[in-house]
Amino acid sequence: MKDILLNIEAIIFASEEGINANDLKQVLKDALAIDINKQEVLDLLKKIAEKYNDEDHIFSLQIFNKHYQFLTKEKYHDVVNQLQAHKDKKKLSQAALETLSIIAYRQPLTKLEVEQIRGVNCDYSIQRLLEKNLIEIVGKADTIGKPLLYATSGQFMQYFGIKSVKDLPQLKDIITEDNNIGEAAK
Repeated sequence: MKDILLNIEAIIFASEEGINANDLKQVLKDALAIDINKQEVLDLLKKIAEKYNDEDHIFSLQIFNKHYQFLTKEKYHDVVNQLQAHKDKKKLSQAALETLSIIAYRQPLTKLEVEQIRGVNCDYSIQRLLEKNLIEIVGKADTIGKPLLYATSGQFMQYFGIKSVKDLPQLKDIITEDNNIGEAAK
């Protein structure tokens, strides 16, 4: 029984947006060949919730929209918010912003294609964008060496408040007559 409880905890911990009892039951069946009914799963979830209500734990098992999730207890929210603020201070560099904009407008494309447009190595910028979940690997190109293809992620859309890449400003929206270089022809 303890082994099942620990496996359930691991599944909940690994599920980013929580997991409902039916999906949890199915994962247990697929991964461990454990066939238990929904009520048994709910009883086990109740035991886990009781375990983490103890003051010795910094998180508890919560349920939102029928999905179970481990969340930090309220008494630790200030320190966790401070961590988030610290992460947010680490803004994107100019190089990362340039790389991100190239990927956003030309996606999907390889690192080499980004480097050809920028004219410099983009290893670090692409790594930072992947770490921040602003871009993602969407496959491999059908060229020699099968290089990875990059595209913007859902996090990118959320971060910039757009629904699709079609909502990005178009060149005609950015260029104005004031942006001309040199003198106007007479």
